[in-house]
Amino acid sequence: MGGEIKITINSEQDWKDIVHRCFRCGYCKFTQNFSDFNCPSYRKFKFETYSTGGRMWLIYGIINGEIQWNSGIANVLYACSTCGNCIENCRFDKFNDFLVDFIEAARVEAVNNGFCPEKQKVLLERTENREMFNPYGEINSNNEELKSKYNLPDNAEWVYFIGCTSNYRQKNLRDATLNFLKKAKIDFTLIDEHCCCSPIIRTGQTKPVKDFMNYNLAQIKNTGAMKVITSCAGCYRTLKKDWSKFETDLGIEIFHTIELVKKLLDEEKIKFKSEYNKKVTYHDPCHLGRHMGVYEIPREVLKQIPGVELVEMKRNRENAWCCGAGGGVKIGYPEWAVEISGERLEEAKQTGASEITSVCPFCRTNLSDANQKYSMNFEIIDIIEIFDKLDYEIVD
Repeated sequence: MGGEIKITINSEQDWKDIVHRCFRCGYCKFTQNFSDFNCPSYRKFKFETYSTGGRMWLIYGIINGEIQWNSGIANVLYACSTCGNCIENCRFDKFNDFLVDFIEAARVEAVNNGFCPEKQKVLLERTENREMFNPYGEINSNNEELKSKYNLPDNAEWVYFIGCTSNYRQKNLRDATLNFLKKAKIDFTLIDEHCCCSPIIRTGQTKPVKDFMNYNLAQIKNTGAMKVITSCAGCYRTLKKDWSKFETDLGIEIFHTIELVKKLLDEEKIKFKSEYNKKVTYHDPCHLGRHMGVYEIPREVLKQIPGVELVEMKRNRENAWCCGAGGGVKIGYPEWAVEISGERLEEAKQTGASEITSVCPFCRTNLSDANQKYSMNFEIIDIIEIFDKLDYEIVD
């Protein structure tokens, strides 16, 4: 057997003592009402090993030394978007919260034993590169140009943690967020941020995570900020949930942009002066929804925008179909990732909506790629970008 796979369940129980309790009942593959398969991996490969229950049995064999590491086993573990559908549908309530953690821990073992797939290895190589510090292979931006453009201070109450996808790929989303924060008179600044490490955590390449976390925390605290806001669902989950595995008290509060928008609406500080007359359907990002339990806030925001007609896809909230980009699938299995998004677009088509909106730049990227490939003619837009199209004022 390889090295130790470690996840803290509680102070008394190691996860290896409970992983074998998976009944392999099959619930993890479905929606809650059993109306459809909801596991992208099982739907694609139609083989039990590609379900979460099958992976648990595979992992149990690795733990016991009955199965030896090889590239085939690694590919099964990595052919999973870690969307968390299994967490919602597992009937064993003392076990289900950790299903994605089990898979990610097994990927750490794959890395330790030299079986991380080559395409996913690139994420770590780029992130550790001292000219990049991001998984896209872009030269690192210290955000000084943006600070100057938006006349941001060195010290502030908030830090906007942009995230790699928004900063290097979805710049319209980034700029819309900056515009909103300025218009809302939020006292915020930017830092020379390095990757939050979500991509390498998801793919088991966790060795540098603590160093990256400490760097980003030091940059944040140098501003005097006690609050961090991000427009990325992946960053939100990583900063709020994963970083706490390395440091129990981060000394900062983490918010998603949509939470701030909802707060300002509730306080009646946003006064709309125009309407957004579109039929819109909302896509739940896995990292914000199933991973963090944020379902209603984005919908409540959309419902308060004048003119918006919100229509739901058949699978929504905890049963939402994954966009297909997470868990290293986008870089490891790019054609399949877009295929998964294509199924989501077909579902959106049934609603009659002209726009698909979400609150995740990674979802926005993959849904847009599928939209282009399948010529679906949707507008794919983040909720914060809708605000950028509206005329509104902030009331003190």
